[in-house]
Amino acid sequence: MLTKRIIPCLDIKDGRTVKGVNFENIRDAGDPIELGALYAQQGADELVFLDITATNERRKTLSDLVRQIARHVNIPFTVGGGISSVEDVSVLLQNGADKISVNTSAFKRPELVDELAREFGSQCVVLAIDTRFEDGDWYVYLNGGRVKTDVKCYDWAKEAVNRGAGEILLTSMNNDGTKQGFALDITGKLSQHLNVPVIASGGAGTMDHFVDVFEKAQADAALAASIFHYKEIEIPELKTYLYQKGVNIRF
Repeated sequence: MLTKRIIPCLDIKDGRTVKGVNFENIRDAGDPIELGALYAQQGADELVFLDITATNERRKTLSDLVRQIARHVNIPFTVGGGISSVEDVSVLLQNGADKISVNTSAFKRPELVDELAREFGSQCVVLAIDTRFEDGDWYVYLNGGRVKTDVKCYDWAKEAVNRGAGEILLTSMNNDGTKQGFALDITGKLSQHLNVPVIASGGAGTMDHFVDVFEKAQADAALAASIFHYKEIEIPELKTYLYQKGVNIRF
């Protein structure tokens, strides 16, 4: 049985780690290089780096910063933000990323997923989906949660997996930064119906929220940001707690 993964997320804006609530009211959370090194040392299973304004500002991900973080971490490292071509991915992999995450660009041109999977392998391609529950279903949002689409989250996830995405990073905008728990329903739907790992994101506030998302929603990994950045929960304590609750975790 595969172990469940704990993944801290560094949302980057202007070279700093930031965190908001429901994708708004962004505040500073520290130096991404220091935080990345700390989390690797504390036993995080992977690290995710998202350049949250790259797509909106129509620029590429900060490859220098990626290189500096990669030098300080010895765990799998996923990078996203502003990626729209095979060339973009080559640059990031050369600078130390292990996997890349695509969101808006893949939605606008789904063939990108096929191209990246063909070039680098599905295991390298993480499809990030920002989704919001409204009008009775979960819909896909683009540009860092700024633009609504009329496509349902599950439909897009399924198409992307068919095209070669090897993992889904699912962020619930309703839950993001609220610390009220993960979106168990949509996470569970994707986990149970797609044959790739699903990373749950948005809403972690207590250790029990992680137990719920692993046991009830069957997520393969859980991603969190502010609770780690502001030391509300430390990774070693979280892993011990999950182990005591019977969750299969790596120490």
